[in-house]
Amino acid sequence: MKPQALVDNMYCFLMKTFARLAWLVFARNERQGIITDREVTLTRLLLPHIQRAVTISNMLDARTIDRSRMVEALDALRCAVVLTDASGTILHANRSAEHMLRNGRPIRNVGGILHARALSAATELRAAIDLAARHEAEIGKIGLAVALTEPGAPTTFAHLLPLAGSELRTCLQPTAIAAVFIGVTPDPRDAVEATAAAFDLTPAEARVLASLLGGATLAETAVGLSVAISTAKTHLDNIFSKTGVKRQTELMRLGMGLVPSVKTNA
Repeated sequence: MKPQALVDNMYCFLMKTFARLAWLVFARNERQGIITDREVTLTRLLLPHIQRAVTISNMLDARTIDRSRMVEALDALRCAVVLTDASGTILHANRSAEHMLRNGRPIRNVGGILHARALSAATELRAAIDLAARHEAEIGKIGLAVALTEPGAPTTFAHLLPLAGSELRTCLQPTAIAAVFIGVTPDPRDAVEATAAAFDLTPAEARVLASLLGGATLAETAVGLSVAISTAKTHLDNIFSKTGVKRQTELMRLGMGLVPSVKTNA
């Protein structure tokens, strides 16, 4: 490693099957120094999302499963899964998604097109699908966690997996360009813990974050924590500075997005 000026490596286990063994390796240059506990903590938060993406990719790989197994695999997920084309047309919905579509919450079927019930969410979801169809490499931030509910309501997020522009295709719907995963709402406590660990929040900042993610206003948070509202605002400003977000809605999305939402039925 020395000729490449590399001084440290971190190996992460991804998956092991009878046919595959996968690892993810991070290398550090001598300019960056050795890997610290902070990088290890961040990687532990990131790894479940990468493992989830790898699992989903394998599940949707047309070379390994046929149509009937695809339907069975999607129906086994507790989260809702909707496959769409570039225009947002619903090509397939698993059982959980069909239930949501029948109820019209938090997603709707409008003339065969996938829509979020909340107007602001509908715009963002549409933009994510458009981006998946045109530039899937840029989907990252917008596709990571799309909030489907209005502020004040229990938050439900959609995670979008782009299918266009690669060999990843489904034998269930070869024209699909996006798989929209709508997970069970993460526990706010998990979101607080993940955010605090990722961004080195103090205990006081974590308590303010927990109150805000629980639906309280900043004034209600100050009363609930028995602190002055100026103190609560200072903690919130520190959280904004550490996380790089500027609004409470962005902060909620960030925290919830750190919690894996795709689970399978037993």
